[in-house]
Amino acid sequence: MKSFLGLLFISLFVSCSLSDDAGPTQPTETEAEAFARNQEEIAAYLEANDLTAQTTSSGLHYIITEEGTGESPTATSTVRVNYKGYFLNNSVFDQTTTTPAEFNLSNVITGFSEGIRLMKTGGKATLFLPAKLAYGAFGNARIPSNTALIFDVELIEIVE
Repeated sequence: MKSFLGLLFISLFVSCSLSDDAGPTQPTETEAEAFARNQEEIAAYLEANDLTAQTTSSGLHYIITEEGTGESPTATSTVRVNYKGYFLNNSVFDQTTTTPAEFNLSNVITGFSEGIRLMKTGGKATLFLPAKLAYGAFGNARIPSNTALIFDVELIEIVE
């Protein structure tokens, strides 16, 4: 009986010391590699859907679908928008429903802010963000790391 309990104790001790957690994981690709991959994925999406987009120097791709007639916001403007965010497989991860969202452009992801500043009040656009302009290597609970995103945005008004 003593040998059985001793063996059981040793087995439990060894199994408890074995861990699936090997500590922090290293990114599988650099930011530059992820950016290049995202640009290829976005280009393939645009081609597959017969879309032509403009591209900024930061790598944001955008299509102004309705021009709008009002002013363009600045980097510190508070805006009211309707939007739908989705992945390149068209799976929606977030969207406004009955009430527009209101936020300051200095408090949102870089690509979203940059894209909205290209719009005029009353305008609509589709924004294609490489991960470095979105959530990067970190991702969040709904968005995997190094994932390109698409946003359909309507700029309803500049609040201030």
